[in-house]
Amino acid sequence: MPAGPDALFQREGPLVLEIGFGDGRFLVELERLHPEWNLLGVEISLASVSRAFRRMHREGIEHVRLYRGHGRMVVRDFLKPDSLRRIYVNFPDPWPRRNQVSYRLLQPAFFRMAANRLAPGGDLLLTTDHAEYFAFARESARASGVMSEALGEPPPETLRTKYALKWQEEDRPIYHVVFTPTDNPPPPERATQSQPMQHALLDGDLSAVRSFSKHVRQFDGGTVIVLEAYRSLTDDGVTFEVVVEEADLRQELLVKAWEKEDGVFVGLQPFGDPMGTRGCREAVHAVTDVLTGYGLTVRQAWI
Repeated sequence: MPAGPDALFQREGPLVLEIGFGDGRFLVELERLHPEWNLLGVEISLASVSRAFRRMHREGIEHVRLYRGHGRMVVRDFLKPDSLRRIYVNFPDPWPRRNQVSYRLLQPAFFRMAANRLAPGGDLLLTTDHAEYFAFARESARASGVMSEALGEPPPETLRTKYALKWQEEDRPIYHVVFTPTDNPPPPERATQSQPMQHALLDGDLSAVRSFSKHVRQFDGGTVIVLEAYRSLTDDGVTFEVVVEEADLRQELLVKAWEKEDGVFVGLQPFGDPMGTRGCREAVHAVTDVLTGYGLTVRQAWI
């Protein structure tokens, strides 16, 4: 994502965030109601992002930007203090099982992050049909020590979202609350710090890689899984399919090893536009570990 909303939207305007936009119809409504707003939608589901993107294109929406990822990461790592006019959380996944509570978005730590990112006069609006989640969110806001609340009826446009229409047909009660910051806590520490891309130079022969089994590397803050290895049809290189999971971020990466005059070079490939976090460095390290298992030796490493 660009460094700031002005670069992202190519204009100035209040920045409004929806976390979990589903099929995108609420963002369409918001643009029509508030054409002066710059709207950022965050959604973890790739299928939902694809459907919403098609909707934006079909309906000629200009001032909405979509991002696939975790809302926590966007608020913590991408946004600046006092940058948001509003945050919408409409019918979030309640994660109802006892062992799933830690997955819920609206925890005390998130409210503290939100309070830092919301501009003066900004607020966070929650609408849900899940009574227990509603109570949990209110208690989390109180526990954060930085939010006040105002109960009320949800905005009419919120009741025209996909799940709102479904739950109203089933006569389910719908709960709504507006959280407003009462304090501006210190900014949260970024968990996905950008780092230089890492490489390694090995001695040996890639022809030694004749078979492959999954390799897992744990590091402080995440996990790397080397899933598969593929031989190139155009050179003697081997490309490794890697998944990296770190603080609210999952990346699918390609790390390639190929022979050069001075040895076997291992490096991250630009396919998919990876974010240069520590996980990328650890992915190169994990592939280097795999190759040393086939008898190659590390001559020099920038990992």
